[in-house]
Amino acid sequence: MPGRLDPAPLDLGPGARRVRRSMSAEHPGETGTMLPPLIDHHVHLMLIGPDALRDTALAGVVDLGGPLDTIAAYARRDGVPRVAFAGSFLTAPGGYPSDRPWAAPGSAREIVVAAGDERAALPTAAETAVGEQLAFGASVIKVALNLAAGPVLDPVTLAAVVASAHAAGVPVVAHVEGEGMSRLAIEAGVDAFAHTPFTERLDDALIGRAVSAGQCWISTLFVAGYGEATPEAEIALDNLGRFHAAGGRVLYGTDLGNGDQPLGLNPAELALLVRAGLGASPVIAALTDPWPVAVDGALATFVPGEPPARLDELPGWLATADLSPAEDLQPYVDLEHR
Repeated sequence: MPGRLDPAPLDLGPGARRVRRSMSAEHPGETGTMLPPLIDHHVHLMLIGPDALRDTALAGVVDLGGPLDTIAAYARRDGVPRVAFAGSFLTAPGGYPSDRPWAAPGSAREIVVAAGDERAALPTAAETAVGEQLAFGASVIKVALNLAAGPVLDPVTLAAVVASAHAAGVPVVAHVEGEGMSRLAIEAGVDAFAHTPFTERLDDALIGRAVSAGQCWISTLFVAGYGEATPEAEIALDNLGRFHAAGGRVLYGTDLGNGDQPLGLNPAELALLVRAGLGASPVIAALTDPWPVAVDGALATFVPGEPPARLDELPGWLATADLSPAEDLQPYVDLEHR
């Protein structure tokens, strides 16, 4: 139709910039969009290997559980993605994931509460376990609260873990699975969920408490059903949608290493974030949130071509992104589309 305007591109948030990549034989003045560095906030390098993500668009990853010494060694390596990590899962004796075949030796650190732990002159078992992770460079502490898989930390021990981590200025992330585990974590002051809760529907009041406390949820929606409409997948979508609508802070994460997933960005995870009610800007915010530590500011994301005008096209567009030195991306104004 004459005079009809092209649809406006999506609002990609305050960090998006229209740019031209520096001239080179490989990229001769290619135009596109610059975004902040992309981060997967839930991976397991013990399952995919330390080099699996070297040539992807990810600038950073958060490893949420593996043998402490092994993962710490991965984090000290040069190159990208940069690795922040939790170290071992802190768990109750016999608790998840101590009996799981995929969990390499050292992945679970059982906290054994013995008589005398309450003495002020000695560190408690919880303080000792947290201190071990921090001594190796952990920037987040992970606790396992999986009631379906065995014993879980009692409220007093869990509170001691949270207090010890917070005293060191480090957040606590919890794997919550089973009736009442989300409430237990929220009441203990846990800072983040490693997965959107997928085994129980949280009521609006409990979600409101999580939002008010500043809790963040790592999405991992794809692994709740692997593309199938399972009850767990529907529960997770509902919980995350209401958490986001209430103002909750959502982080993109895939639980990479769990099941068959692409290395790098997972467009299916991004599509599920959209289905949960996140717009383009919140999806990108979830992808670029620096929690728990910022990645190298000299890096940026480059997505070639025109930004999409439709939300359902966002995951596919983002899947074409790659990592670039920020200095190679120059501001660009397309005069024909002003």
